Amino acid sequence: MPQAEPLLTVSDLSLDFGTPRGRLHALRNVHFAVPKGRIVGIVGESGCGKSTLAHSLMRLVPGNADIVAGTIDFEGENILELGERRLRELRGQRISMVFQDPMTALNPVTTIGRQMYEIQYRSKRSSAEKRTAAIEMLERVGIPDAASRLDAYPHHFSGGMRQRLCIAMALLTRPALLVADEPTTALDATLEVQIINMLKDLQSDLGCSVVFVSHHLGTVAELCDDVVVMYAGEVVEKGPVREIFHRPSHPYTQALFECDPGRIKEKTRELPTIPGELPDLRNVPGGCIFKARCPKAFGRCEREHPEPYVAEGEDHVARCFLLDEEEVAA
Repeated sequence: MPQAEPLLTVSDLSLDFGTPRGRLHALRNVHFAVPKGRIVGIVGESGCGKSTLAHSLMRLVPGNADIVAGTIDFEGENILELGERRLRELRGQRISMVFQDPMTALNPVTTIGRQMYEIQYRSKRSSAEKRTAAIEMLERVGIPDAASRLDAYPHHFSGGMRQRLCIAMALLTRPALLVADEPTTALDATLEVQIINMLKDLQSDLGCSVVFVSHHLGTVAELCDDVVVMYAGEVVEKGPVREIFHRPSHPYTQALFECDPGRIKEKTRELPTIPGELPDLRNVPGGCIFKARCPKAFGRCEREHPEPYVAEGEDHVARCFLLDEEEVAA
């Protein structure tokens, strides 16, 4: 099946954070694409850089962040070269974001209706048409009695309903790309399933592309078409979700799956973990970034930094010397 045309292409993206103890190399040579109409999941343990990457896509990075290299091509424009005026035109219109904590994403002293009207400030619709559009979107995300809830404030809603409100606001302008930064982390398991099913239905109806950041492998398997696996600021494996979940090729991806409680077959009092710690990104070690925690590491991993190697299908690649045909032959 041919891959759809990319809507967003991230090429060799590197980002540093300035800290009192030196520059922290948070993202290094990140490369992946988001095809039109597909959902791309970004996974990895805490501290791997997945949220930093998600915020970089809209240039929503803090003042101590410095994008030192790379491009972010969206609909033919490099987001890293755009002026503030053009960025404001894209944010909330062509690219929208759903943040992890809905309470901090919503204005606590402004009604939901006013916030949804303000999102449509570039629209030439009348006030009545904007109200109708807001009510329709609230109904689509499952807010009961949507018309009357426009006059409510964020604290009048539960956590799950607030996240539905954030999704409704993000999709109100029918963006081409939705970036969702761990939108279900603060929710319980039942609400998480509801939000994921709702996102899937909305994405199918609206035809937008989605970048979905999560540490929950089961959620990614349920929702996403493609997966990008990150470790310590690098993309170590990427490919179609079915291939990666059935045939993980990088030792880090394999270790993530082994630690997934949903895959544990036998009763146990202790959940498995990946031994070791993340490397110090102020002084990135040479060779393979995962070598210190990898049970399969050998001499070459210490000396060289692996390039992406084809794993199974053409679109499934991983940064591991175990996939090098010359290494396998030897």
